[in-house]
Amino acid sequence: MQPTGVADEAWYDDDAGPVVRPYTMTGGRAAPDRGRFDLITLVVARGPVPAAGRLFPEQSAIVEMCHRPLSVAELGAELDLPVGTVRVLLGDLLAAGLIETHEPPTLAELPSEELLRELLAGLRAL
Repeated sequence: MQPTGVADEAWYDDDAGPVVRPYTMTGGRAAPDRGRFDLITLVVARGPVPAAGRLFPEQSAIVEMCHRPLSVAELGAELDLPVGTVRVLLGDLLAAGLIETHEPPTLAELPSEELLRELLAGLRAL
């Protein structure tokens, strides 16, 4: 049997940062209730930051930062939060109508290879 406190120190790492805070911000959820957020999905605020107390500070920061389009990956980096946590917060903001998202194009929406070749040939002819 280990002395008291040694078992607790085995899982704790000063460099790991806060472990409980992201869990409480998401209510223990690992995925958003609404929306699909790829790393390159662009997020834009739909209005001003709501009154204090209505949102977590991180959610207020997201709305404030997204007056210009930012990707999910950029938001995670700026907030220093795991992307999974950011996705859940974004899902809540989307459900509240505070943000809108712009998904990356699917392969079906991209121009055909033939069109790209013709465009390249046209540019070379200039």
